[in-house]
Amino acid sequence: MRSRCLLALIGASAVCAFAAQNAAAVPFHHEFPGHFGAAPPTTAQCEADFGIACYGPIQYEKAYDMNPLYRAGLTGAGKTIVIVDSFGSPTIKNDLNTFDAAYGLPGPPSFNVITPDGPVNQNDPDAPGWGVETSLDVEYAHAMAPGANLLLVETPVAETEGTTGMPEIVEAENFVINHHLGDVITQSFGATEETFPSARSIEQLRSAYFNALVHHVSVLASSGDAGPTDETAAPDGEDFYPFRVNSWPSADPLVTSVGGTQLHLDPSGIRLAADNAWNDPPSICTAPCAAGGGDSAVFSRPFYQDRVANVTGRMRGTPDISMSAAVDGGANVFWSFPGAGPAGWNVIGGTSEASPLFSGVVAVADQAAGHDLGLLNPALYDHGDNSGRGSSADGVVDVTRGNTTVTFENPAGDPFPGTHTVQGFNADRGYDLATGLGTADGTQLVAELAGRSGFKRH
Repeated sequence: MRSRCLLALIGASAVCAFAAQNAAAVPFHHEFPGHFGAAPPTTAQCEADFGIACYGPIQYEKAYDMNPLYRAGLTGAGKTIVIVDSFGSPTIKNDLNTFDAAYGLPGPPSFNVITPDGPVNQNDPDAPGWGVETSLDVEYAHAMAPGANLLLVETPVAETEGTTGMPEIVEAENFVINHHLGDVITQSFGATEETFPSARSIEQLRSAYFNALVHHVSVLASSGDAGPTDETAAPDGEDFYPFRVNSWPSADPLVTSVGGTQLHLDPSGIRLAADNAWNDPPSICTAPCAAGGGDSAVFSRPFYQDRVANVTGRMRGTPDISMSAAVDGGANVFWSFPGAGPAGWNVIGGTSEASPLFSGVVAVADQAAGHDLGLLNPALYDHGDNSGRGSSADGVVDVTRGNTTVTFENPAGDPFPGTHTVQGFNADRGYDLATGLGTADGTQLVAELAGRSGFKRH
């Protein structure tokens, strides 16, 4: 799968919305036109109409403790968040303007769109699914770092399973890095490791991440939306492995893997309960809907995970950190591109939400530090609460509730037909393969990452 299982509540249905596993397939999401009209829904409206919570930027900013940073002038100013998506969206600039106006956000200082691999075909049948993805990515990266510049990098081939679409993405990311166009790259896509021809074929696609390491660019990737499993290369895009697998680029040691949690917020963004590992029930999602994570089948444990070797074993474990991803607690997103029905507001979940949210935190940390932080993982594991104390003093708040076990039914005729349960991972004290080190307290984490202290709460 490819748009890291963007989960859309559109009309009365919440289903997995993603570009399917061949470039001609139609993305799997249901779009019922304009059900929220010209204004974003409130949390109370979502709960009353659909039985789920939904949130907007003000609530996320409060929940992740970003406001003290904004008051101190730390908004990501002078930094650029790079958002990489196949096809992008032809209406994204106007859609972001609508989003900002609805929530009283300033527009980004600059917002540019580039196509380093050549023009994209918005008539491609996969384009609408990626338009949904692009809307989520751009709007919530901006919401968390309202002073940062935005650069949307569109590629002309849909990323599906295996290597398809990846060479174009790698080339585009290398272009951005070589021309010093961005400070943090967020990727809301991935392909199951087992769908690549070989481990070597993944190694041959890593040049952008080595390039980012040298140039001190931080690279993030969503950890996945099917719990401990992920999709096969079945052409209908509806088949999942009946055993644990992981996805790349999330599993790459040079990438910060961003997993998913469920928030429980009041209208102002104050927590009503502690976060838990994201795992929406079948009544909300028609496919596995849980935070991705587990051990890589390709990459051995990197040095920065030696302190959590009792959890990861010999292999690279994901995620590293987690942010909001649940559909029951999803993000209000506006889009108006052709092929998606009338313009309107929709509720979106998935770790496609988590990675852009965290990219905003990183952009603010880069500004606070006065330089780009580059590979974040060594610092995260150095500061992260591996002990399981649950303290936010180092900016990483332990998540100790929930699990990522999923049950699903594969269609007849696919490689693994029938009903399957794949045992996931429990959120536990300290590092775990459900939520990683935990979730972010923005003010404290920025202070730790930037080597600064004394941000005052008002």
